[in-house]
Amino acid sequence: MKSMQQQPQHHLPLDLDEAVHRCLVAGFDGTTGVPDTLKRLIERGLGGVILFTRNVRDADQVRRLTDELRALRPDLLVAIDNEGGGIGHLVAAGAPEVPGSYALGVVDDPDLTARCADALAGHLASLGITVSYAPVADLQHHPANPIVRTRSFGADPELAARHLRAWITATEARGIASCAKHFPGHGGTVTDSHHEMAVDLRSYDEIRADVEPFRAAVAAGVPMLMSAHVVYPALDPERPATLSRRILGDLLRHDLGFDGVLVSDALEMKAIADRYGEAAGARLALAAGADQVIVAVPDLATTLACRDAVIGALRDGMLAEDRVREAAGRVRKLAERYADAVEEGAVAPWDAGAGLDAARRAVRGTLPGARAGDCAAAPGAYVVDLFPPPHPALNWGGEDLLSAVRALDPTASGMALNEAPVDPAALAEGVLRWAAGVPLVVATSDAGLYPWQAELRAALAAGRGDAVLVDTGLPDAGAGVGALCSYGRGQVNLRALAEVLVGHAA
Repeated sequence: MKSMQQQPQHHLPLDLDEAVHRCLVAGFDGTTGVPDTLKRLIERGLGGVILFTRNVRDADQVRRLTDELRALRPDLLVAIDNEGGGIGHLVAAGAPEVPGSYALGVVDDPDLTARCADALAGHLASLGITVSYAPVADLQHHPANPIVRTRSFGADPELAARHLRAWITATEARGIASCAKHFPGHGGTVTDSHHEMAVDLRSYDEIRADVEPFRAAVAAGVPMLMSAHVVYPALDPERPATLSRRILGDLLRHDLGFDGVLVSDALEMKAIADRYGEAAGARLALAAGADQVIVAVPDLATTLACRDAVIGALRDGMLAEDRVREAAGRVRKLAERYADAVEEGAVAPWDAGAGLDAARRAVRGTLPGARAGDCAAAPGAYVVDLFPPPHPALNWGGEDLLSAVRALDPTASGMALNEAPVDPAALAEGVLRWAAGVPLVVATSDAGLYPWQAELRAALAAGRGDAVLVDTGLPDAGAGVGALCSYGRGQVNLRALAEVLVGHAA
């Protein structure tokens, strides 16, 4: 039997070999040309590819790349993370600027959310991208959650459901497949599953409440869901959702009645890679009920290892053929449904101003009864923008509030800092000296998670009682006396803040 297990993978029946490949989504490197290894995977039935910033130079280049990919096989799914806010990989390709979901939830205008989603989806259609791994359906519960935050529409299941329906419907109208994530909810954790296994210790009833936005997404016809690399002991004490038959089978398929494509979050995330390994993760996820697994790393050797692990599991009986054929069938059905979206010629225009409109409406004072306009700073302010370092797995376009203010008021000055200063006291003393005689603006982003921000903000506020405090993330307790909150720091969020700060609010 051992010698049979070591036979080359092409000894599988051709239709089953093709089914295995349908269950894979691969990342790759480069902006021009399709790597030979990727070509061979596509020829054997690869279900999809996922694009990142590394694959994007400009809009024309992306369209040439997607055309080349689909020339190899017309029903290849071409996907990308496209949530809006500070998370998006298509800045260089002219992506519409929209705020993250939390700001949309604060405004709570589903029609405006639909306009933003339509802009993002229309742009994808113009580039030949057929799958958007968005929207985020997670509820932002825990103040120490490090990864969901302003990517969520909020903490209220009904509010999230309203905006999910608007987003999914608008995206579908463009012929683009949306994907609600991360089932059954990542918002109750205090761990980023990119870095280690996250555990949600809440009760069964509390977790079930987080499932309701996903239920609404399914009812709205969402064609894809993405699983979370999170362990929920109340649901399955042993395995994360991505690898759990109880969660993917009993809860998602049977309770929610979802029959679309369930795709895993990326297998190289340490929650899976460190505990199971990507290859074993691929096999276990498919066995648990996933239809596709994402291998986002550009090194295609990892994708090949995942593919070979699935083939090996089929040969030795650890993975049922019927399960792989079922998964591949769902992927084929999805691919056929959205294959025509990029073949129908010109894409109808979208509302390029929707995102800035939403961001402006989200800016508000944090004091009871305060209005954003009450907090305007005089021209020539000294702006201190404090924010976290870029996340290694999520795109960050380099935005900062100082640049946004200076674009409207060239007399402004200041600094943008995304790491703890070596000598906070000396820096605070310097800022107070440099800002003497001009308004001082101190902006933080999720300072509750980054104590250096809170400490520097406190020192500057103590030295300048008239400092305008700004929060570009979720408000924290220390910002309770602050003036302004944008509920996100995407480009349009910062532009909307800048307009208020320099007195140019629309």
